[in-house]
Amino acid sequence: MHLKVSQEDLHRGLSAVARAVPARSTLPITGHILFDAGEGRLKLSATDVEAIAITYEIAAEVEAEGAIALPARLLSDFVAALPPLEIEMERAERSRQVRISSAQNEASIGGQDADDFPPIPSIEDGVSLSLDPAALRRAINQVSFAAATDNSRPVLTGVHFGIRDGALKLASADGFRLAVHTLELPDPPPEEREAIVPARALAELALLLGEAGEPVEMRFNTANTGVQFGLGHAELVAQLIQGTFPNYEQLIPGSHATRTELPVSEFIRETRIASIFARDGSGIVRLVATPGDDGAPGRLHVTARADEVGSSEGELDALIEGEEAKIAFNSRYLIEVLQALDAERVSVETSAPSSPGVLRPVDDDRYVHVVMPMFVQW
Repeated sequence: MHLKVSQEDLHRGLSAVARAVPARSTLPITGHILFDAGEGRLKLSATDVEAIAITYEIAAEVEAEGAIALPARLLSDFVAALPPLEIEMERAERSRQVRISSAQNEASIGGQDADDFPPIPSIEDGVSLSLDPAALRRAINQVSFAAATDNSRPVLTGVHFGIRDGALKLASADGFRLAVHTLELPDPPPEEREAIVPARALAELALLLGEAGEPVEMRFNTANTGVQFGLGHAELVAQLIQGTFPNYEQLIPGSHATRTELPVSEFIRETRIASIFARDGSGIVRLVATPGDDGAPGRLHVTARADEVGSSEGELDALIEGEEAKIAFNSRYLIEVLQALDAERVSVETSAPSSPGVLRPVDDDRYVHVVMPMFVQW
């Protein structure tokens, strides 16, 4: 193997695939990245074997084809530290040592035979969809953070993909909140399909989508055990989570007693201020929505207090429909959904202090977020 490649391209490719390298593994070779050089390109691959695999192609001047697995962390750190110049990589025949040189720097790194690297799965059959990368990235960013992070209920560590009625719905829940984003499909498949994609895989996909310019091909295999996202220069394959996702539609309240509308940026600011005090008060932020009199703007009071420490209170102008409302939320949950909205204004729908609150971006019915309230003494 002998090739030349730009430092910027190699660094970008290594950064992309390294996210599939497990932090710990009983299979040492999964701590490596597979290099496969041929036909004017260098293909990088990494996998944790159990859940995710990422491949990434970059342009390269290939003088001799070949493949080898190199240690991910050592190589990534070395390439990241090099100047943005051309890098030459050369492996002698029947050797596991790869010489890497650039300007005044040179290193020799030992690798493993490519034949010993775990096979990267590929999905050739099954249901396929073509999706806009920007729209898919937005949908992922609005739901993946609400998935559970512990494995007590594995299905909740993933995002539910539901294809029906000409749309793709992404939903996640952790028992305390629910996020749902609806993507309209211009060319929906003839059959309905449900699957649970690991939230971790989608977080990595969202990073790859940031540089995708062409439509993304999403394909579920016939057995419904895996999904593949093809971005042209990159590909991510994930094993699906098996199980039954909760019927989340019934968790979205169908009515409300009070609707509060206000700017997202101001709401985030006041919630962050309150969260400083909420840290010592179980993370609780209290919201009190008071309608205005005689056409005057309403007011939203955002407060937090902690015994023996102090308290904070902020006020915001708001458009309030309905009666006065009181509700308390976990400050982290509230900040995370507000950051994910990608909108200028948000509506907060409430019915009672003990009932879930619903947040929606104003003039955008593609997203809905339900948050369970915190029980407090008012």
